[in-house]
Amino acid sequence: MIMFSNQTDIRDIWYTMTGIPGLEEAHMWISIPICYMYLVAILGNTLLLFLIFTERSLHEPMYFFLSMLALADIFLSTVTTPKMLAIFWFQAGDISFGSCVSQMFFLHFIFVAESAILLAMAFDRYVAICHPLRYTTILTPSAIGKMGVASVTRSFFICFPLVFLVYRLHYCGKNIIRHSYCEHMGIARLACDSIKVNIYYGVIVALFSTCLDVVLIIISYALILCTVFKIPSRDARFKALGTCGSHVCVIILFYAPAFFSFFAHRFGGHSIPLHVHILLANLYVVVPPTLNPIIYGVKTKQIQDRVIQIFSLNKIHC
Repeated sequence: MIMFSNQTDIRDIWYTMTGIPGLEEAHMWISIPICYMYLVAILGNTLLLFLIFTERSLHEPMYFFLSMLALADIFLSTVTTPKMLAIFWFQAGDISFGSCVSQMFFLHFIFVAESAILLAMAFDRYVAICHPLRYTTILTPSAIGKMGVASVTRSFFICFPLVFLVYRLHYCGKNIIRHSYCEHMGIARLACDSIKVNIYYGVIVALFSTCLDVVLIIISYALILCTVFKIPSRDARFKALGTCGSHVCVIILFYAPAFFSFFAHRFGGHSIPLHVHILLANLYVVVPPTLNPIIYGVKTKQIQDRVIQIFSLNKIHC
């Protein structure tokens, strides 16, 4: 292990990630469901992408946004889970400063991009229910493509400054990361400089990206509910709300753990044990990517029919 002087050249810094502090003896058991969920997430989202791009009936705005979500889920789980499993299985927690910062950037970048995708999906449901006659004219392939590019571009410009914020700090001794992956404040807290700028920027990013997305999603669904309750037919109301069910489930899965972690870190003090924080953070990067394709598969008839058709053809060929 590299020995530190008072101020260490960042090119020489290596960190050791401990996994889940206090649960080291249970790492092997914890790794089993995480590994299983990671495999399901990769296979489920890959299958979803395949179905959307090969089935013409799924070439609709809602499913194009869903394909973006599936791609983001694959990246989100892949950026963190392989290293996490290496820590659990082989105690391979060593990581260079550059690799740690790279993981940090892609983790936050994908998170912010996925939040924007969920906002785009809420807008899709708003247009479909509140302006059904203009649905295809508003959400054209060109408009969907621009929204996808905007999501990625916004995420890049929001998250790229995090790289400079951690590189500007001086590091002089601490090299233990009590986590299973690298994130912004986890790296910043190892510095011997003041990290007020990092803290302020983290709060600003949360307020003007994720929190703003949530507010706009809530506004979208408030407008949707206003429109739905004006529909005279009860069956038509339930049908309209039913098209939003999958998206609402995915939103809860994505934002609930993130906001719990955010508020617990800042206001929970020591009332919530560290191993609970880390365990939830580990599950957060695998549970939503695992469940998202299952939720849409269960609730979307077109996807169900296409999956049944594929497996039926395989049985015939066998």
